[in-house]
Amino acid sequence: MLSPRGRRTVAGLRLAAQHIARTPTAGPAEVVRGLLAVQAQDYPGALWAVGLRSGATEAQVEAAHTSGAIVRSWPFRGTLHLVAAEDLGWMLSLTGERIARSAAGRVRQLGITEAELERVAAIARARLAGGGRADRSELLAAFRAGGVPTEGDRGIHLLGNLAHTGLVVLSGRTEYALLEEHVAEPRRLDPDAAADELALRYYAGHGPATVRDLAWWSGLPLTLVRAATERVRGRLAELEVDGVVHLMRPGLEPAAGGVRLLPGFDEYLLGYADRSAVLAPEYAGAVVPGGNGLFLPTIVSRGEIVGLWRRDLGRRTVRVELAPFAPLPATVRASAEAEARRYGRFLGRPVELGD
Repeated sequence: MLSPRGRRTVAGLRLAAQHIARTPTAGPAEVVRGLLAVQAQDYPGALWAVGLRSGATEAQVEAAHTSGAIVRSWPFRGTLHLVAAEDLGWMLSLTGERIARSAAGRVRQLGITEAELERVAAIARARLAGGGRADRSELLAAFRAGGVPTEGDRGIHLLGNLAHTGLVVLSGRTEYALLEEHVAEPRRLDPDAAADELALRYYAGHGPATVRDLAWWSGLPLTLVRAATERVRGRLAELEVDGVVHLMRPGLEPAAGGVRLLPGFDEYLLGYADRSAVLAPEYAGAVVPGGNGLFLPTIVSRGEIVGLWRRDLGRRTVRVELAPFAPLPATVRASAEAEARRYGRFLGRPVELGD
């Protein structure tokens, strides 16, 4: 738990590092590349996470995805992320086998055999070869037609294994492609170089952050993370906060703050093991109701999470409702409403404001 002064220091720097508080200047792919990865199990939320940092519209971010500039897969913690297309291969070289091993117990419980994994890999390769695309339901139907049952959780674990082993990648909202065909020029790194790249870019895009933050975020062993951190430490700046060393990119200056409406699962909150810099403990239960792992969209003012917001899509409009933890000062409320209208422009819809 950081002190109040430590929270302000870390929050201001993270706002700057994550390009949240400043005028957007980079495109969608550059934003994703700069953050290293953007959590993306909530697809509309992930598009907004990139849009608010880049100034791009929802259609433009989605176009970057379908074009192959960015892709979606499960490289970290078995959780969906958007990553720059050329990075996915070396990320999976670090984490894919570990994620597959961690899922092995559940795979055995479901009665999935090695022969079935090999069979669905062959089916997917044949179905997607030559630049083919297929959505989840189409691939599962092809597996069943090939004699592999997909009921219950079997389907998601079969697809997950194909992704963890680097055979397929999500090339759209629900569409899969062959990774080797969809990503024309992947970066290839040896294990130490891949770990170093991970550490350097995580601290640059998320810092100030600690070694334990990176180990949690990546799902990699602390010993591996510590070794990579030591190898790249000379290329980073150090900041001691409340007696704990944090790493970040050199020359980073804190952002003034302002007000932002962040999506659920945003890297600003989920990018760290210790989230106390931006979220007071008494409000953690509001952001993650019941501790169920579902992170709600948040209102951020001067780096601190001060409330929640929600959207409801109508036929032509979007209704945005603000739910602060406590009454907002008039200036903060006005800024939050301006951000809601900015979100409407991102969607290309007029905004209706509600409480």
